[in-house]
Amino acid sequence: MSSEVRSWKKVYLGDLESLISEFRDSFEKPSVVILTGEVGAGKTSFVQTFLGTGKALSPSYGIIHEMGKIAHADFYRLKSPEEVIHLELPLYLEGKEHFFVEWGIDFLSTLRRDVGDDFYFFELIIEMNPASANDQLGPSRNYTLLKHNFI
Repeated sequence: MSSEVRSWKKVYLGDLESLISEFRDSFEKPSVVILTGEVGAGKTSFVQTFLGTGKALSPSYGIIHEMGKIAHADFYRLKSPEEVIHLELPLYLEGKEHFFVEWGIDFLSTLRRDVGDDFYFFELIIEMNPASANDQLGPSRNYTLLKHNFI
């Protein structure tokens, strides 16, 4: 079961830092945040801005990267829950405040089992808005933060 925590509409890249400031106040720690959106929607850019360094690497090839109190994973190439189990996630998550997972919604139940009860589970849905001729700031995005509750 999931419930909407918050949403942000028509956010431009230049507004992302402000959104992230509000985002940080919208959820508990430690947390798993599943990033959902089409290719190019800005999932990795969101994590880079969240880190404040602009240096987050896309984990597409290494699957999981650790940066201080944050782990960032990309499950795009994973085909089955067994592949998630073999990642041995608890080893990466010890002492972490946030675990961002791109393309992780199909593995939600496996993540829940492997990560354990200490983490809160959220999903950030990123949707690109169609660009218009008047949109000099580039395309905007809508962000919706959901909390996943387990019984």
